[in-house]
Amino acid sequence: MDTYVAYAARGRTAWWRYLLTPLLGLLLTTLTMLVGAGALTLMRLLPPGLAAEMQQPTHFVPFYLGIAVTFGLLAAGVALAAFLVQRKRPSDIIGQWRWRLCIQAFAIWIGVQVLLALIDFAIAPTGFALSVNSGTVAMAGTALAGILVQTFAEEFIFRGYLTQGLLLALKKPLPAAIISGILFGSLHIPNGTAQALNATVFGIVCALIAIRTGGIALTFGLHLANNYFGAAIVVSGSDVFKGSPGIIAQATPQLLWWDVGIGTLALIALLCLILRRPYFAAAPAG
Repeated sequence: MDTYVAYAARGRTAWWRYLLTPLLGLLLTTLTMLVGAGALTLMRLLPPGLAAEMQQPTHFVPFYLGIAVTFGLLAAGVALAAFLVQRKRPSDIIGQWRWRLCIQAFAIWIGVQVLLALIDFAIAPTGFALSVNSGTVAMAGTALAGILVQTFAEEFIFRGYLTQGLLLALKKPLPAAIISGILFGSLHIPNGTAQALNATVFGIVCALIAIRTGGIALTFGLHLANNYFGAAIVVSGSDVFKGSPGIIAQATPQLLWWDVGIGTLALIALLCLILRRPYFAAAPAG
């Protein structure tokens, strides 16, 4: 925890600055998007119907590139606002970065997702079907680009900036993680109750992991594996990526709450491992 707090304490950390920064970040992001969209419209470079296609995973190129642009601008807006208001650099928010933790977390969580999918298949084999088509390879690459940006932006904002501010204010990891997770989950309410609850648990666990490891490297790898698996490998009909031409399509609505429960147990098991093993502890901040 000491390393995470050391990064959090950098810059100007008055409480009102933590309220002003995200507001300014949203304003900067909105202005950038409006100006950019307006310029492209004037130059007639925006194809008709693009806005509608960006909402549909079946149109995977505009869908995932739209995700990359939106979340990339949001992260950049928050980063710029944090520098202007708090004199915080992006590295202060990212914390201690260790590539090995990022890569290991990605590999571990892909393995966990495969195992959970196999359990679902054993329970309801008729709910699975191969969905590979001519667009799968292109989709896999496009999805990776979009989800890389999306998951990094969410970790930067929620497990970086937001959790740092909450920990400085509350002084204790668990309350800070719970509030951070609830705020993260609330953004997923439009995806349904199950998705929102799953995101809340995911957010709480990731916040505790970030505090333990001193930064967002491990949680970024975990988050990337989670979202990419659902977008390109096993695409669930109850997920936001439904319709994306992944490798396998899963249609098992009867297992929705089972999946939330078993996924929660897997996250808690991973959290216990990380909290117990010194290997994951952060080195002292430089």
